[in-house]
Parts: sequence; structure tokens; C-alpha cells
Amino acid sequence: MLTLFQKKNDVKKNIHCTLLINSEKMKTQIHKASSKARQVTHEEVNEYQKNGVVKLSGAFEMDWINQLREVTETALNNPGPYAEEYAKGGGRFFGDLDVAKRFPQFNDFIYNSGAADMMGSILKSRKINFFYDQLLVKEPGTGAPTPWHQDMPYWAISGNQIASIWLPMDIVDKEVSLKYVAGSHLWEAYNPHNFIDDSAYEGTGLPELPDIDAAPDKYELLGWDMKPGDCLVFQGMIVHGAKGNTSNNRRRAWATRWTGDDVRYNKRKGKIAIPQEDPGLSHGDVLDSDAFPVIWSA
Repeated sequence: MLTLFQKKNDVKKNIHCTLLINSEKMKTQIHKASSKARQVTHEEVNEYQKNGVVKLSGAFEMDWINQLREVTETALNNPGPYAEEYAKGGGRFFGDLDVAKRFPQFNDFIYNSGAADMMGSILKSRKINFFYDQLLVKEPGTGAPTPWHQDMPYWAISGNQIASIWLPMDIVDKEVSLKYVAGSHLWEAYNPHNFIDDSAYEGTGLPELPDIDAAPDKYELLGWDMKPGDCLVFQGMIVHGAKGNTSNNRRRAWATRWTGDDVRYNKRKGKIAIPQEDPGLSHGDVLDSDAFPVIWSA
């Protein structure tokens, strides 16, 4: 992960990122409840609130998955300024940020798939902002794990109505899919680490995360077999991670991050990874802005 507002020399060049997309058009594309949105049940909302994560089966139609598969190959061949390679040794574990800013097919999903509508139901919010997105690809035979971590300590936001949609584009066996510590969204915050070298973030004042792998029987670990069209929705504080991809399938996944009514910009202590650039907000501000647009309102 890179530090807050850290820029590479070619970032401004990439910021034609408003880029393939007209920013004024993006601001006006606020969708009311859409018939395209998959209805979320009360049971699913309750499961999310209890465990911090819920699987939504058949959340998105295959037309969306095929569109994302196609543009993912383009993104892999055209990495952005914040792209990283996490695997050491064999295989490939690729990560890239803000692909929805660079590729209109990803941005189309943000505004038109009904994802924001679903998040309104799950977060019980009257409006949904788009925070950012992350493309994560683990090729077959990649031993590199996704370390156990919480997302929110990496981010300059606070609140409870914060969640991600993890959307795989391939069949993912439970063994290599994301795992979650049930109920850990209610835990205190723990210090982030860099994925590449496991170095701790400096200056946060946060304690170290317990070693989940050292005593897995102490925790209720949740995981699911996934097929294209399914997704996982999980709260920003839940502890999660994954093993390497020892399967014969690719594990192309796209994580989109969403926020609700109670979320504020939070310039927390120490190193921060997201956002990468100054959004022009002050500590305590609501997120509504060009950087974090409102996608859906009730």
C-alpha cells in the first residue's frame, strides 16, 4: 500500500481519469431505487449485522460478469500508477486501485448494476457514496496469501455504514476464497501492514492483530464456495484474509467500497493508504464530493 496522497510522476497523466468519463456527468448520475437491483432479504441483512459478512447468491447477471472479465484483461495489461504485484516467487497476485476511474466498463457497473441500491438495503442508509475500488487477481498456482487484516485502519474515514462488495469473476472454491472471523467487525482497530513485505504502518498507535492462524479454533471462521454472479458483502472492520490460489482456476475479483449516512472523512494518526490523493475534504466532513460521489439515494 502507498501512503496518503503519495503520487507517482505519471499520476497526473493518468488523471485523464476523469478520464474516459465526464465528471459532471458522473455527479448527475444518481439513481433512485432500480429494478435491476437484486432484492436483499431481511435474513441477509440480519446475517450481515450479526457476523459482519454475508454471501449474496446470484447478485449480478452474467452480462455484468462478462463485461468485467473483458475489461479486467485490459486492466491487467495496462496497470495504473498504484498497481502492485504481491506474489514472491511463483504465480501472480496482482492488485490495482481505482480502475473505475480509468475504464468506463467498471464505472458503468458502479452506476448501473444496482450494487448501490443493494448497499442501501444492507447498510440501512438513505444514500450511498462510492468510496473506491480495487482489482485483485490471483492466478492459478499462486502461493501468496492475502494476510489477515481489517480494511478500515487503512482508510481515512470513520463510521459504521461502511462495506465492500467482493465480486469474483470465476468459480472460487471455499478453500481459496476469502475467510472471515465472524463478529470481528465489533473488535477494536488493529495496526495495518503492507501486503508486500508485511511491514507495519508507522505512527498509528494501534495494537497488533492477534495471530489468527496460530489458534484458528478460537474463532468462528466463515467462508463460501463462490460462482460468478455471487458476491460477498462485508463490513469495513471485519478481520479477513485468504490462502494462496492452489486451485486450477483463476481468481479474478473486484472489490468495490461503499459508505452510508454516518460516514465522515477522518484524518487519523500515522500512515494512511486510502485515499491516495487529497480529496479536498476537512476532518469530520461528510464524503459527498467529486471524489466520493453519491451513487444512490432513497
